[in-house]
Amino acid sequence: MQNRSAPDVQGTALHRKWYIVASSRRLSARDLAQIAVFAAFVIALGLPGTIAVGSSGVPITLQSLGVMMAGALLGARKGSFAILTVMAIGLVLPVLAGGRTTLTSLASPTAGFLVGWLPAVIVIGWLTTRMLPRYRVTGGVAINLLGGVVVLYAFGIVGMMLRTDLTLWAAITANAPFLPGDVVKAVVTALVAVQVHKAYPALLAHRVSPAPAAG
Repeated sequence: MQNRSAPDVQGTALHRKWYIVASSRRLSARDLAQIAVFAAFVIALGLPGTIAVGSSGVPITLQSLGVMMAGALLGARKGSFAILTVMAIGLVLPVLAGGRTTLTSLASPTAGFLVGWLPAVIVIGWLTTRMLPRYRVTGGVAINLLGGVVVLYAFGIVGMMLRTDLTLWAAITANAPFLPGDVVKAVVTALVAVQVHKAYPALLAHRVSPAPAAG
């Protein structure tokens, strides 16, 4: 009887060990440092500039890779703070790709993509946290595509329709050339994330609940 129940206790303990407690409200110094580093990383990805494709006005940038990375490595909470930090800095400095500020980006036909950064990082971060402690590349790619393509493109396409006279199909077609590059970004993010979470398994943990005592 005791031998049959032991594996269940051990399995429960392992699950609890990796359970992420979402009620932690205060950011630690380590959390703030990670947020600052990722905000700087997203800004740095904008330094190479943009490449215009077609007449839609939507540029190719590397900063969407930073959004995926922030969600996959920091989770929804810290990733959101990193993206909000970039947007806040962008109010006074041209830190977005192409030398744009947050306000100039919001005034352009691509405003929806900037707005979509936040829900994209939240979706990626939330789903990534649910997949841990064992991060899988295939699952990570799917999550990155959901947040970094489906969610981000949804906001971007709606923004283009509101800012221009494009129809839904025209807006979708205008963004089609960007899809292969964003798929590559999703794969790269998953490949990086699997190594990072293997090396730093508690990266997304605010507080880990103790294992229950046997007996």
